[in-house]
Amino acid sequence: MRYVQPRPSSIVAALYTLRDLDVDLAILHGPSGCSFKHARLLEEDGIRVLTTSLGDEEFIFGGQRLLEDVLRYAEEEFAPKKIAVVGTCVSMIIGEDMEAAIEASGISTPAIAVNIHAGFRENIDGVIAALEPAAAAGWISPEELERQRRVLAAANATERARGAACKTYIAPSRGDLKHVAAAELIALARSGKRGLAIMNAKKETAYMFADELLALHDAVPEANTLYLANLEERGLPKVRGDAAAILAQMRERGVNPVLCGALDEYGENGAAIAAKIAEARPDFILLVGVPHAVPPEALAGITVFSVTNGPRQVAPLKEQGHAHVMVEIDLHPKTLGVHEIVESEFGAVLRSVA
Repeated sequence: MRYVQPRPSSIVAALYTLRDLDVDLAILHGPSGCSFKHARLLEEDGIRVLTTSLGDEEFIFGGQRLLEDVLRYAEEEFAPKKIAVVGTCVSMIIGEDMEAAIEASGISTPAIAVNIHAGFRENIDGVIAALEPAAAAGWISPEELERQRRVLAAANATERARGAACKTYIAPSRGDLKHVAAAELIALARSGKRGLAIMNAKKETAYMFADELLALHDAVPEANTLYLANLEERGLPKVRGDAAAILAQMRERGVNPVLCGALDEYGENGAAIAAKIAEARPDFILLVGVPHAVPPEALAGITVFSVTNGPRQVAPLKEQGHAHVMVEIDLHPKTLGVHEIVESEFGAVLRSVA
């Protein structure tokens, strides 16, 4: 399938993966504007992003010496613990040897080169491009590399089957009115019917999606509701740390969820969540994070309130039978660089309606 809607960039995916590996400085070997928005956002999340700012002259004569200079500058100015040089479309087209530049720079900081560009149709190629040299450098184990390949393939399959990549083009939507959905959800919870509140979130987005489970508990603490969350501690260093922090904060605030999967396993958690649903036999479900990971047949006959941060995910979820679909439109910028659970818009509405 060839998509006509914008898709996530493999260069950006590489940058986020480096952050999860606790790399504290990345150098984009390309024009100054390449991946500008995400490079700026990532600096809120503990990774400094520099650029070699390649221009017309380097497009013709190459930019290796410039990269060597930036590597030395980065080491001297910022004293990072780990450096990654990330390729761009320009460095790929002109054939830059980034490994050779790292060696020639003479830096002593552990450094890897990520040979990537934006011409890959799947952004997970950027993740793998970062993980492979990290594994070669001993930053992760061979077993973790293979595990990452598995969960990435599952996430990709989920997006193609039921997510924002399931059609050539999907019109973005802000979803249903949150106060209407909140009123119905609270009414069901107060009625004594059996409920299931599930978080199946992707990495740091859980800092906000967790709030929606807490908000339901705050609104109707006496509800006959079971809470489920993908907060098992597996994955890259930052992912494990985020899971531990979020779980501890949820418990402090009165919700001790049953654990089901890890924060990077959102794409393959569908079968395990479906089994929990079959066991619990709920009348209604609050399903937040990556709702489309759960097979539609597991939700048949159940009133589902789902929350996503993808405007292109609304239409597919509606087609899959979700009664209410809400969008947390500003979620991702609000969950970068945080270490505490962030109040969600739907969570705020739930508390207000209650």
